[in-house]
Formats: sequence, structure tokens, C-alpha cells
Amino acid sequence: MSNPLASVVIAVRNGERFLADALQSVLAQDYKPTEIIVVDGQSTDRTADIAKSHDSVRYVLQEGQGIADAYNVGVASARGEFVSFLSHDDLWTPGKLSEQIAYMEEHPEIGYTVARLRFFLEPGCDVPAGFRPELLIGDHVGRVMETLVARRDVFDTVGGFDTTLHIANDVDWFARANDKGIRIAVLPQVLLHKRVHKTNLSVSSPVNTRELLQALRNSARRKMDL
Repeated sequence: MSNPLASVVIAVRNGERFLADALQSVLAQDYKPTEIIVVDGQSTDRTADIAKSHDSVRYVLQEGQGIADAYNVGVASARGEFVSFLSHDDLWTPGKLSEQIAYMEEHPEIGYTVARLRFFLEPGCDVPAGFRPELLIGDHVGRVMETLVARRDVFDTVGGFDTTLHIANDVDWFARANDKGIRIAVLPQVLLHKRVHKTNLSVSSPVNTRELLQALRNSARRKMDL
């Protein structure tokens, strides 16, 4: 493997509780070299101090708002041939980048990869409303941002993340990638440990279902226009 630069984008706002652990899971990767870009959504806690305490982290203060805008800022800042993402409250396994990048180096026709994940409940927390408890058992295919590794030029083809969608912007991006014919591979390994806690936006927001339906409708319209 030629070890091209891999950019890691961490979008965060007021993430002091978990950010250090997330960063450590990136720093512990057996793949080198990497660049770590922390996009801070104008946090009012110690997020900035934690990010800046690592010499290997490039800290970017987000001028706009929302997770989709933060992703777009991170992609625009990325210098790597591959771009990946991690939420401030999740953890990568040590071989996450090496497994996915090695596969994509061996399969140049693949535009991006995802992998399997395992959910874990934050100690002391109850299962949040809207989260299915059975997901805490075993592992699952994770077509989510935190398992995504994409070639940088895929974003030129697919475009960025829709800033009008507060939660389902990732679903919309994956749908647009599919509509563009970008080839995907799902790796069989568990490469992400996804934390479940009461402030998870994706499981607690009442707009989640509405935005998911909107993303699916957008995809259907695109296909009708072909």
C-alpha cells in the first residue's frame, strides 16, 4: 500500500465530554499518515482547548451552522486523497483506516467504503427514546458517516452535504452518490463503536423521520428526471 494522505474530519459542538476519546481512537490508528481536522461549531465548553492540545490536530472554527455545513467545511479543508469522518462521541477500531484504504487501493473502481459497527450504551444512561434496544446486540452494517471512507474526488462528483437537512444530510448524500453510480463496498469487519446516549441527535430529534422521507423523495425525483 502506498499510504496516501488520509483526512479525518471531526465535526463537533460542545463535545468536551467525549472528544478526547474520539481523538485518541484516531491517533491510535495503525495507518499513517493522517491529518485530523476538527471543525468546531462555535463551542462554549472546553472543546477548542481539547482539540488544540494535540499538535497533530488542525482546528477550524466553523462560521456557519449545522452538521452538514461542518462536513462541507471539513471536506473543503481536506488535503488527503481519502476523506473520512468521525463523530466526537464515537470510537474507531485501531485498524479502521488501514482496512478500508487497503481495500480501496486494491479496488480502484470503488468510490467509497463503509463497514460494520457495534452500538454501545454509555454507562449510566438509559436507552434513548426512538432507539431500538435490539440494536445493542451484535453488529450491523453501518451506512453512516462514521464508517465512510471516500476518495476525495467523489465529493466533486456527488457534491457536498445539503445544509437544509439537519439530520438526514448523510442519507441524502449516500442517495446522491448511488444516483450518480458511485460504486460502494461494505467491508465485513466491525470498524466503529457507536456510542448511544441521551443527547444523540439522530435518535432524539422529532424531525428525523420527516427529513429521511424528504431525502428519499429527492432521490425519487432525481431518478424520474434521468
